[in-house]
Amino acid sequence: MSQLTKRSLVEQAVDQLRDRIARGSWSIGQRLPTEPELASDLGISRNTVREAMRVLAFSGLVEIRQGDGSYLRTVSDPLQAVQAMSRCTVEHARETRHILEAEAIGLAAMRRTEHDLQQLREALQHSAAHFHSDIPAYVACDIQFHQLLVDAAHNPALSELYRYFSGVVAAALQHNMSTVPRCQAVFDLHAEIVDALEQRDPQRAKHLSRTLIES
Repeated sequence: MSQLTKRSLVEQAVDQLRDRIARGSWSIGQRLPTEPELASDLGISRNTVREAMRVLAFSGLVEIRQGDGSYLRTVSDPLQAVQAMSRCTVEHARETRHILEAEAIGLAAMRRTEHDLQQLREALQHSAAHFHSDIPAYVACDIQFHQLLVDAAHNPALSELYRYFSGVVAAALQHNMSTVPRCQAVFDLHAEIVDALEQRDPQRAKHLSRTLIES
């Protein structure tokens, strides 16, 4: 019963925060009140506020910046788009990755910075530590790596689209890794993609990306 009550409180908090966002209580880019302030204002615990903010962050409404607070990203709730994506077939997801991810990685090969490469190699190290063990941990690391690949294209629209779509990618990856034996050669494609970006070779980067998507 306590779990049901807790879930209900979080849902109520989410609804109240969505309503305030819709009514224009905060402007896009504005830092939201702190957890203690929201807890006091809504009459709920800080833990409930924290969980509600995570829900809003997942749906794309807010951005949580570690050590800095939460900021309003948009007033248009993209949750419906995310839900629609979650209903797409495996084949539709694969087609979308070819169009969105592979092409973005081609751009990244031309636009990447040294900082992008450093972040990608660090993310790849985190992924490698979990590839042969903890599937959920690996999936989280791998999604972060692929988001960084798309971010290296330095196109905010592509980054946002992939951020919403990454939930579909994560679900497919989780299923695949749970049913198919893990292959080191497939994982090694990730490092080859980073090498292609370092060499500023968009055609090779796209080819490797498509090979990885089909693996």
